[in-house]
Amino acid sequence: MFKKAVDAKSHQRLSGGDRKKLRRTIRERFSNASDSLVDLLLPPKAELAVSKYPNRVLVYVLEGDCPIFFDVDGRGHHIFPTVYALWRVPELLPAFLLKGGEVSRFVLGGADLMFPGISITSEGFPSFSAGEPWAVKVPGNPAAIAVGTTTMSSTEALKAGLRGKALKICHYYRDTLWESAENCHIPNAGFLEGVVFEDPAVSFSSRASDSSEVDPSVDPGNVTNNENMGEMVDADADSSGFDHPSTIQNDGADEITVQLTNDLSELNVAETSVDESKTGGQHSLSVEEVDALLDKCLLQALHTTIKEKDLPICGSTFWSSQVLPCRPLGITLDIKKSSHKKLSKWLQAKASGGLISVKEDKHKKEVILSAVDRNHPDYLSYKPEKKKVDKPGPSTNNASNEDLLQKTLEVSEIYKPSVHVNPIFASVGAETSGVYTASEASEMVFQYVEKENLVKPSNKSTITLDATLCDALFKGAIKKGSTYPTEIHKKDLGQTFIGRMQAHHCVTRGNDTVVRKGALKPIQIMTEKRQGNKKVTKLSGMESFLLDAEALASELQKKFACSTTVAELPGKKGQEVLVQGGVIDDLARYLVEHYGVPKRYIEVLDKTRR
Repeated sequence: MFKKAVDAKSHQRLSGGDRKKLRRTIRERFSNASDSLVDLLLPPKAELAVSKYPNRVLVYVLEGDCPIFFDVDGRGHHIFPTVYALWRVPELLPAFLLKGGEVSRFVLGGADLMFPGISITSEGFPSFSAGEPWAVKVPGNPAAIAVGTTTMSSTEALKAGLRGKALKICHYYRDTLWESAENCHIPNAGFLEGVVFEDPAVSFSSRASDSSEVDPSVDPGNVTNNENMGEMVDADADSSGFDHPSTIQNDGADEITVQLTNDLSELNVAETSVDESKTGGQHSLSVEEVDALLDKCLLQALHTTIKEKDLPICGSTFWSSQVLPCRPLGITLDIKKSSHKKLSKWLQAKASGGLISVKEDKHKKEVILSAVDRNHPDYLSYKPEKKKVDKPGPSTNNASNEDLLQKTLEVSEIYKPSVHVNPIFASVGAETSGVYTASEASEMVFQYVEKENLVKPSNKSTITLDATLCDALFKGAIKKGSTYPTEIHKKDLGQTFIGRMQAHHCVTRGNDTVVRKGALKPIQIMTEKRQGNKKVTKLSGMESFLLDAEALASELQKKFACSTTVAELPGKKGQEVLVQGGVIDDLARYLVEHYGVPKRYIEVLDKTRR
């Protein structure tokens, strides 16, 4: 449902009556939703907003924070909590447990949950009816990764032999709904980019408690050897399925999954302990330190990324695409842990100091950054930090050379002989089916001139045209009734001759070379406004330069910290990449610097400039 980014039709604050209706709907929809749990999800003093989408979906958002509920039909009959809500109140929904972390790759890829991927605990198969909301979890990790509705009842599932689709996924971690939060975050270190494993903190604590019960006389080395010999898997098979994913071993494939999951959990514990030693300080930041870090990131963004042409810019866009990328590596920047608590109040505080100018969009209920005072003392006294560039070692030279080879672009204009100039090429013994550069084609016609001795003796800069050369240059190009020229200047001969050939172009990137007929069409970059005064940048024509649209969209998403989508060009062949935000100049510069696209082959059109 939220695989592709869709712009909201409207975004408005929730009135008091609608707020009460939402709380009543949540209590009726979810049997575990007590008043205290609802208050955790919808704090009484927090500001709520609702976004309406073209497909009738309503998304309820805690302003300045994250989406908390979404309504599929817009009538309250099919309302679901987001993963952010389930991370706050895990007991709100019952959950299916996957057989292992590797299965989560399919769920996070947008696939529905199938019965063979569900782990059955020692308590037996759970009871449920068709159409119920359920969550999805990974063994050893208490945080949900997806939300959906059951496709059949437990009775029907048992009759079908636990085959087929169990849960129709409506929302999952890292989809566009998750990315729409102003402060995207993860609940624990088990959540990686495309997969979720057990929480290393939970695994580490359970291992520590187990090790405290071991007899001190036992040699630790022997324990390790026994685990490597498979005793650990056997012990897990007798324990609860919620903490250990290897309780059910139906076939050989399950055993492989168990061993892989256990190995990965060991690796995650080791990596997380190192990461926590490096970034542990971020959890103990005081309010004053968070405020100072916010001011530093703001000044860094104003110096390095935000330009006058980017203004005005929405506060949420400025936060996600400009401020957050300027935070130190490994630090989580949370506006709620500052003294301002909200993004709008922080920007207004900076505006009261004179550093920036802001205004409130009454329609969108959002603060807009309109101007920057670059003569302000705080701006002048700050020295922007330069990003450190790690020099690649000898082991990475081969990989870097391959990447450089893939991004090296060579574009050349070539020409193929046509029926008009074929006699010239045949006369000098050249191939009429080959392709030639402009200089090579000019050399052919001058060889013919030299062979036939067509240079005028009285004027060396003039070429006398014989019948063959005259037909090659002017046959079909002279209007009926007009006389054919008998002479041509030497400087015009080459260009006129090339103009009578068929234009082709050759594009080479890495080991791939493509020759196509016609002139090379440029890449087109266009920025336009959508509903809600939002900007979107469209990129098309990248196929001519051997650029894959999907790979480019993924790279641009990381580069500009925004959502990107790939769509078919309406009425044309090819695809276009849609980048959220007005990044037209930055995108053109990125194509030139990182992909070697010549500037003359990039067309830029900004429809948002007045």
